[in-house]
Amino acid sequence: MSVITPPGQAPDQQVVIEPPARQSYLRRAANLQSVWILGVLVVIIAAFSAAAGTKFLSTSNFSLISQNIAVWAVLGVGMTFVIITSGIDLSIGSVLVFSSVIAAKIMESVGGDGWSTAAAGIGGALVSGIAWGALNGFLIAKAKIPPLIVTLGALSVALGLAQVLTGGIDIRSVPESLTDFNTYIKIAGIPALPFVALIVLIIGGIVLHKTKFGRYTYAVGSNELGARRVGINVDRHLIQVYALSGACAGLGAVLALAQFGTTTIAGQSLTNLNVIAAVVIGGTSIFGGEGSIFGTVVGLFIPAVLQAGFVIVGVEAFWQGVAVGSVLVAAVYVDQSRRAAALRGSSRPSLFALLGAKKAKEPSR
Repeated sequence: MSVITPPGQAPDQQVVIEPPARQSYLRRAANLQSVWILGVLVVIIAAFSAAAGTKFLSTSNFSLISQNIAVWAVLGVGMTFVIITSGIDLSIGSVLVFSSVIAAKIMESVGGDGWSTAAAGIGGALVSGIAWGALNGFLIAKAKIPPLIVTLGALSVALGLAQVLTGGIDIRSVPESLTDFNTYIKIAGIPALPFVALIVLIIGGIVLHKTKFGRYTYAVGSNELGARRVGINVDRHLIQVYALSGACAGLGAVLALAQFGTTTIAGQSLTNLNVIAAVVIGGTSIFGGEGSIFGTVVGLFIPAVLQAGFVIVGVEAFWQGVAVGSVLVAAVYVDQSRRAAALRGSSRPSLFALLGAKKAKEPSR
């Protein structure tokens, strides 16, 4: 903290100014959407805790919540990268279904219940997911088709192909080694899948915030033309980002197979919307150039906690959609308001800039 006397003013008209570094840090923390949405999550948890007590705060309940968001968390990593580039991926749920069908078909043809069979299916799921994502990215980057149209078309095509391959009937020939991984391997009473998702989140956070790939992602979303002018291969980067989203869908397919022991052709219709809502609620801007994995994690817990809490207190689950939709609209409104305020503020010179300008105009003595 410093005390200064503005030029041309009496000494008793001093101004107390917070240091720039601290000032910017506090302003940045206050403006982070993930911070206030974390506060909303705390309020929701406190409300359900007061209403349901130990039933809501039990280990079994939080174990269930963590399992429910494990697949969404993996998908959320890829979606965060996509939305930061100012894109969208509506196909991620259908790509998950298609990848799970490919994996199940491979494991069914290989036969057996060992890890070798599971490994073949895992490889098939990842390859199919990456292929779908790369195709989406190619059409967006090279053919210049809007991401909304490309991924909306991929949503329909991927789901349709999954139904063609299976005749619309789920495949249940998942090796026991894969389902046992989720059933019997537990850490602190929590099944293994949430910890797999946690590892993916940590890796995603490191890549996004600590690597050149992450910096390029922010640059493309903030100003695509500027990114091109500084030498970033935007087309290649977009293809890589959508391939990453597809890879996350493929891995999510493996986790879904391990959790349910079957493909879920009809059970992923709202997955893409839930993941997009969680990412946006967590502070990733739909306008691009801003977002974090931490915010995505916070956003993922909002619908999961609401679902678990409504079941425990006896409220109809339909209210979950109302609550999540309301929070989503509020999040986008806050994002727009914050951006508008930032644009207004950027046109106003700071106090330090004004003082510097006045000092520069003063004649030297």
